[in-house]
Amino acid sequence: MLNLPFKTIGGGAALLLAILAPWLLSAYDLNLLGRFLALSLSAMGLVLLWGEGGILSLGQGVFFGLGGYLLAMHLKLDGLGAGELPDFMTWSGVTALPWWWAPFRNPLVTILGVLLVPAAIGAGFSWLMFRRRIGGVYFALITQALALVFATLLISQQGTTGGFNGLTDYHNLMGLNLNDEGVTRGIYWLTLALVATAYFALRWLLSSRFGKLLRASRDGSNRLRFLGYDPTPYKVVAFSVAAVLTGVSGAMFTLHAGVVSPALVGVVPSIEMVIWVAIGGRTYLVGGIVGALLVNFAKDKISTALPELWLYALGLLFILAVTAFPRGIVGEFEGERRFKPARLGDMFARWRAGRATS
Repeated sequence: MLNLPFKTIGGGAALLLAILAPWLLSAYDLNLLGRFLALSLSAMGLVLLWGEGGILSLGQGVFFGLGGYLLAMHLKLDGLGAGELPDFMTWSGVTALPWWWAPFRNPLVTILGVLLVPAAIGAGFSWLMFRRRIGGVYFALITQALALVFATLLISQQGTTGGFNGLTDYHNLMGLNLNDEGVTRGIYWLTLALVATAYFALRWLLSSRFGKLLRASRDGSNRLRFLGYDPTPYKVVAFSVAAVLTGVSGAMFTLHAGVVSPALVGVVPSIEMVIWVAIGGRTYLVGGIVGALLVNFAKDKISTALPELWLYALGLLFILAVTAFPRGIVGEFEGERRFKPARLGDMFARWRAGRATS
């Protein structure tokens, strides 16, 4: 009999249940699971960036929005004729398709855009920041400001971005009906495959020499420079990879939710991403997945039953994560536990020994 560790068995069982979810869950719950799995890609990117690299970004909503909007642009153009415009442009008085919309008629260009645009912007921005050794709270505030600027820009450009309502009301993807049950299941399995691929790819990356140097830059950049390594390239790569994962997360979320809007890309969503990771365990990739699923399912249930209490519940979860479970939920099951029967037994034995000698 194979002597498999409990984590491997548990992970395999969870993956099997996730694969079988289309036959185990209702259409509504399956859609929710697909959305939240898509969000877990953003969470794993933050584990790499914040947990392993020590770089707190409060502006990941920018990359989430880039991925979501680029895919939504293709979905809005899919099926339109040569001179036709998306409905919201017609309502806004736009008479010609903007030049930067036109390339996204092509699905291949759209896929490349979802991957490369967040990567390029993330790499350029992080290089400018890290080469000047900007980090800590200053970096977090700058990224937060970028999220606010991006959301404001989207809202102000009603004719080309859909304004506050965003982009919605699309039904076809490369000739497939997005409302078809088989297509819905296929999109769910694609999301699950992307999550699994990202998880194993990040595990490999973090176990490599790159991962060791990234953690070294987190624990002491000056010491790393003293040893002859420049931490800037490692931080730039980590930020760029996190940007790509977040962009893909936004694209897949858009497919599941059927909408992308400024409300999903601003300051508040970016902070929520950090809370998912803090609750799940910021130094564990599984923690990012668990945190994204747990918090968002709780958000759905609590906000449905008691809408006014959700923000208080989210704040309470974050306080508990910081005070009672600083390593996150997954961290409590890794390594040494807070309370063990053996430890309590040792304490009792020492107590009895003290009573006997007194």
